Order: sequence, then structure tokens, then C-alpha cells
Amino acid sequence: MSDQRYPMAPLIRFTLISLYLALVFPLPWLAPAELRPWLIGALPLGLLLVWALVSEEVSLSESGLQVGYPSWCSWLLRRGWSLNWDEVKGLTPVATSQGGRVFYVRTEDGSAYLLPQRVQAFEGFLGQFSQKTGLDTSSIGRISPPWTYQLLAGLCTAMLAFEAMVGWALLSGRWVLPSTGLS
Repeated sequence: MSDQRYPMAPLIRFTLISLYLALVFPLPWLAPAELRPWLIGALPLGLLLVWALVSEEVSLSESGLQVGYPSWCSWLLRRGWSLNWDEVKGLTPVATSQGGRVFYVRTEDGSAYLLPQRVQAFEGFLGQFSQKTGLDTSSIGRISPPWTYQLLAGLCTAMLAFEAMVGWALLSGRWVLPSTGLS
């Protein structure tokens, strides 16, 4: 088996990036004039950080699995872990406050590592994990059902569209913000 890579699922990646943009993009234009240049400069830096965070990937090889980031951002985001297949001794389910379940990969020395559940081709990942470890993964599912990310992606897209329309109306002079009288 050559190394197989499992990046974050595209729907989840798109949703998190669009949520960042929808929430942060209007801030420079709503801020006082003296803060606008700083916020405009911070926008791409924040986007780069979010892009790096959603670039986490899982790599499976003959010897084990590794969770980490691509080289372009691994220097910044040093979190990650790797295990040889023979180190994996079990899975521990833990209920989340939202009603889902996450799973921790246990090792003989008592360490526990969060099993990635937001990867692309999740079923294929679980099949490979089960085959290499001998552990039953049939009860493992995604943390959240896809409809939750689809709904959030739709809401983010609607927010971005609304923000674009308001921005266009303001820039074209079709709409003027009322003066608050505050200085």
C-alpha cells in the first residue's frame, strides 16, 4: 500500500472558510476610520490562518498513520501525531455536548489521540484503519451529519451575498448609511 492521504472533507473546509469570510469581511467597513487599515491588513492574514487550519490531513502507510499539516503551514501549526499500527490498542468513544461521539485511539502506554472524523472519503479511511489495526470501526460515524454543514454553508453563502449587495449599493451611491452623529 502506498501512502494514502485523506484531507479534510471539501464541504467542511468550504463551510469553515466561508464562515470566517462572512463574519469578518464586513468588520473593516464597520470599524472607525483609524482602525480600517489594520483590519484590512488583518483580513488576509486571518484567511491564511483559517486556510492552514483546514488543511489538516491524515496519511496512512504500511507502517502507521500520521495526522498533520502540509509543509507550507506545518512550521506554524505544529500539532499533529503519528502512530505505528502495532501501537494502536483500542478505541474509546466519548460523547460530545452536541450529542455526537468522538473516538480516541488508545495506545498501550495509556496515550489517547483524537481519531479524525472530518476527512474526505471517511468510509475508505475507516476501512483502512480497521484493516491495519484489526479494530471494529462499524459503529464510528462522522461527528455531525452532512446536512448541518450544508445548512451552515448555505447560510454563510447567503450572508456573503447580502454583504456583497450592501457593499455594491454603498459603493455605487445607491444607498447611504445614516450618520450617527458620533465621532
